[in-house]
Amino acid sequence: MCGITGVYHFDLSQIIDLPGLKSMTNQLQYRGPDNDGYFIGENVGLGHRRLSIMDVDNGSQPMYSDDESIVLVLNGEIYNYIELREELISHGFIFKTNSDTEVVIKAYQKWGVQFQKKLNGMWAFALWDSKQKMLLISRDRIGEKPLFYSQYQNSLVFASEMKSLFEYGIKKEIREELIEIYLGLTYIPEPNTFFKDIFKLEPGNFILIKNNHLTINKYWDLPEIDEGNLEKRNNYVYERFHELFEDSIKIRMRCDVPFGAFLSGGLDSSSIVSLMAKNSKFPIQTFTMGFPEKEFDESYLAELVAKKFNTVHNRFSVTPDSLEEVIKICAFHFDEPFGDSSAIPTYYISKLASQKVKMVLTGDGGDEVLSGYRSFSGLKFSELYSKLPNLFQKHFPSLIQLASKNTRGSVRYKLNKIDHIIKSAALPFNKRVANKKPYTELNNILELTKGIKNKMSFEDYIDDLVKKIPYKNDFYKMMYLNIKHDLPNDYLVKVDRMSMANSIETRAPFLDYRLIEFMIQVDKSVKMQGWERKSVLRNTIAKSLPNQLLNAPKKGFGVPLREWFKERETFENLNFTKSKQLLNPTIIEKIVTKNREAEANYGNFIWTLIMLEKHL
Repeated sequence: MCGITGVYHFDLSQIIDLPGLKSMTNQLQYRGPDNDGYFIGENVGLGHRRLSIMDVDNGSQPMYSDDESIVLVLNGEIYNYIELREELISHGFIFKTNSDTEVVIKAYQKWGVQFQKKLNGMWAFALWDSKQKMLLISRDRIGEKPLFYSQYQNSLVFASEMKSLFEYGIKKEIREELIEIYLGLTYIPEPNTFFKDIFKLEPGNFILIKNNHLTINKYWDLPEIDEGNLEKRNNYVYERFHELFEDSIKIRMRCDVPFGAFLSGGLDSSSIVSLMAKNSKFPIQTFTMGFPEKEFDESYLAELVAKKFNTVHNRFSVTPDSLEEVIKICAFHFDEPFGDSSAIPTYYISKLASQKVKMVLTGDGGDEVLSGYRSFSGLKFSELYSKLPNLFQKHFPSLIQLASKNTRGSVRYKLNKIDHIIKSAALPFNKRVANKKPYTELNNILELTKGIKNKMSFEDYIDDLVKKIPYKNDFYKMMYLNIKHDLPNDYLVKVDRMSMANSIETRAPFLDYRLIEFMIQVDKSVKMQGWERKSVLRNTIAKSLPNQLLNAPKKGFGVPLREWFKERETFENLNFTKSKQLLNPTIIEKIVTKNREAEANYGNFIWTLIMLEKHL
């Protein structure tokens, strides 16, 4: 796991500034604290910061081909490098190291640009072929590793994080027109960033500069599916899933340094730990986060798993006292507004793990690949509800609302919840997505941003996004959004920045592209049997987990921000001085006040606003 930087001058007579390249690269020191390295060509410069995980002694970068005509800087890991190495040896290639980096170079020599399709891993790399005068910049299929770029002063400048581009001299000119979309999503969607002229290379894509001409190309996408003819054989799916998942874990356990696993107490990470224990000669180091607030704490479930599989278990509790510190940390490491508050426990669990190991396996991607979110239950309910008689659909909501007005306490709460579910069930898919995404009522966001000129509409963005989905059924549309948009824009960004902030590598077995391509072809009736989510996992690996865990409600990586912000009436970060110059100050005050007085739970949305404030 590393950080990479690079500069390509389209003016072939322009010389690379080595001190400037070093300064760019040193912005990423925490991504690669072990050493650094540089390549200076005629009009190309590459920089690298290394976190030594594989072939610690011989894997330094940049790495060169035998004749030194090809040079590579790589951020990430190629998990199937052993298999590729053996295949390349059979074709007559000779290796000097045991690193996956050398495999990438020789795979390019053998198969050309198309070699990307043979890689199984997570990566962002830049490869310069001096003979062909060609620069190849690639990002992995799912988007685990980041890559930012800008065409600036007749040059292409790129790096693992935007702070390196700022160091090069690219200005922070914010895009106010994206603020409404950010407040709705809690992130700036690819290929955009919050800053003008800086972009994200999208997953499964690569930049190619050849003959001094730049193109952006796609080498991978989710497969097309025949929705009426998907795999429905339960036993076949269970067997194949188990085989692929266990192999995914095995190849991600290839490591030359101490490693462990994040263990949340949920099905996904617990299943990973069970298979790690099965395939390891030594006890696995496990790490979990807890909260003083019991409704957010799953650490007791993690302890049950740790005990069952004899792991060396480590627990850390996150408290409100951490809030001021982690706000500064998140603002620095994300480089742009990023409002997913689960970055808080992700940072602290990474910090805890970094004291014991240099690499961990995580359960990220399980909900996306297995279609395990509650939203899938909602979609199923919506489908069934639409088949009820029109008369029932017309009058039943009014009866629920009337009953709610005449009750109190938990009964009223449950009736209001039913009312919300019914209203949501009646909405078309794009409206369901637009209403579900934000951490506050959509009307609050529209009121907040009404003063921004030429703003891009959040609802229009969602409409356009949904129109481009190649699948037809709402269940498969949601599956597509989860994998193609939520993962690379939100969850994987969070894990990459917070783990790298602590110089620790994370690997996600659920994101093996073979597993994703297989599960995409599985019928929804197998994925969700009755109202049971993650049926495939529950009927395979999860059978070995403690019953208490199997029956526990899903909590996720939530943070008790409502309570934390309530307790801080004079909290400096709630002033929103800059935000109030752009957004409606009355609505900001209303949101903060309602949260403080426990009228509404706006904790996560307040965090989203704080992260915006820090980048204005």
